[in-house]
Amino acid sequence: MNLLLTASTVFTLIALFFVFSMMRHLRRRRPLRATGSLAGGVASASVGGASILLAFSYYGYGRLVDEQIVSQIEFRQSMPGEYVARIMVDGRTDRSFALRGDEWQMDARVINWKPPATLLGLDPIYQLDRISGRYSDVDDEMLEPRTVYSLSDAPPLDVWQVARKFPVLMPGVDAYYGTATYLPMAHGARFEISLTRTALVARPLNDEARTAVGQWGQ
Repeated sequence: MNLLLTASTVFTLIALFFVFSMMRHLRRRRPLRATGSLAGGVASASVGGASILLAFSYYGYGRLVDEQIVSQIEFRQSMPGEYVARIMVDGRTDRSFALRGDEWQMDARVINWKPPATLLGLDPIYQLDRISGRYSDVDDEMLEPRTVYSLSDAPPLDVWQVARKFPVLMPGVDAYYGTATYLPMAHGARFEISLTRTALVARPLNDEARTAVGQWGQ
């Protein structure tokens, strides 16, 4: 993030230089040079603005250091085939979602870095992506209603999207990938979700969750 903010500051200063240069050429009645300075200023300001947006997008991701707990999820059955999932993330307000099916799935995005980015001390970053209900039976999965909800806000310019669509603009990205975990839903079941550098991992936290996992697929 510091690198992106530094880049935005540098390009903002360059843009200001072009603005002053344009004004000087206009006073001296040099329209062609003024136009060139205007073009340089617009380009510099665009790069600087994009750097700021990327910096704030990067800040919106969590830092991933070894395995760490990223969330807990608790279920309450509201009707047959439907559960209310309460998502608990440290530092954020709990959120509840109605999920259809007999299983739940959580997805996350992960970005790993390589030199020279790692030389700047950048840790892998992650963002919880979505929560969805699913069905253990494939026929139900194809025919029954699906429920899926976003767990992250979409910024104007996202580090993940830039890495996917314009990899040449982010040469420090080593890998970007999605990872998911899923387990059965049950009334009163509570699970803990951790994220390693390669995958999401869900573990039961109470007897209801352990019983659901033990009976899963039977």
